[in-house]
Amino acid sequence: MLFENVLGLEHIKKHLMATADSKRVAHAQLFVGPEGSGLLPMALAYARYLLCGPSGGEGSAGGACHAKMASLSHPDLHFAFPVATTPKIRKKPVSDHFMAEWRQFALEQPYGNLFDWYRLIGIEKKQGQIGVDEAQEVVKKLSLKSFEGGHKVMILWMAELLNVTAANKLLKLIEEPPKNTVLLLLAQDEEQILDTIRSRCQILHFPALPESDIQGELMRRGATAAEAQGIAQEAGGNLNKALDLLNRDSEDLVFERWFVQWVRSAFKAKGNKAAIHELLLWSDEVSKAGREVQKQFLQHSLALVRQAMLINYGAGQLVHGQSHVEGFDLRKFAPFVHENNVEAIIGELETAIFHVERNGNPKLIFTDLAIKFTRLLHLKAS
Repeated sequence: MLFENVLGLEHIKKHLMATADSKRVAHAQLFVGPEGSGLLPMALAYARYLLCGPSGGEGSAGGACHAKMASLSHPDLHFAFPVATTPKIRKKPVSDHFMAEWRQFALEQPYGNLFDWYRLIGIEKKQGQIGVDEAQEVVKKLSLKSFEGGHKVMILWMAELLNVTAANKLLKLIEEPPKNTVLLLLAQDEEQILDTIRSRCQILHFPALPESDIQGELMRRGATAAEAQGIAQEAGGNLNKALDLLNRDSEDLVFERWFVQWVRSAFKAKGNKAAIHELLLWSDEVSKAGREVQKQFLQHSLALVRQAMLINYGAGQLVHGQSHVEGFDLRKFAPFVHENNVEAIIGELETAIFHVERNGNPKLIFTDLAIKFTRLLHLKAS
């Protein structure tokens, strides 16, 4: 990955190249940005610039370095990312066990999200983490001398999934790093990272990508101008979502179907005891999905509720999404999300996320959520 291959973000590219050229590279940096904004592609391009310099000819020493970086096989480039046990790796999983899959993911889906990664390695029904065994591997790798005599770069993807023990294990490394060591932590949620880690990093915030950049990328990939414009608006600055929508492979399409089924069953349930059975069937279907899928669905539902609230209060111009479920119109649903229930609905969804993350019984979580949502949805506006 070269800087020129990273979509947009020209000001960040210039800043990173300037730090490398002036040899004022912070040893611990935290890249923070929303999904699909390009954290991983930018980190890969920055690592390539640090390890190899500007792109050179294939026959030069620099060209050999760039060739190794192109396949992510440079000996001074290291990675850490969330993993979990699999039928092949039954205990103490670490990133090295999944390096072939990681290279495939980083090269083919650099804008991909956590669920894309879990699906690739077959752990979409589990919650991955970066644990203490991984932290020990990071410390061991970075304590060795650089193989080629320059920088050593460690890219730690989804750093918010560092558990507390692992984070504490890395504190000394971040405070007193070996010479020419650069640790790049990539995170979507800065608040989930321990203050002791965050305070020791130079933080660089990434904005969501502009619609124009996403539209141009979609057209480059074969979309018509009208199709690219519609998808870019719906994607909300998330290139990964835009590409999924272009390829009709977005998990959001499944989540929207679940949400619509939930809403319709909730409306039927007023004064109709038989409709409760539909809510129970709905909760049973969602509870069979993996925990990461359940969390993503709840986050998607939160986004839809907030969009409905914006529409109801006259800020519909801020909502660019469109329904993909026949017969469902968010604008017709919007009046049922109002000042008397919106805070409670959002609170119940956030509570459900909390319980899913802590391995609560999913059938109980979603049955309870379905019934509470039904009651809240039938409250009258003032």
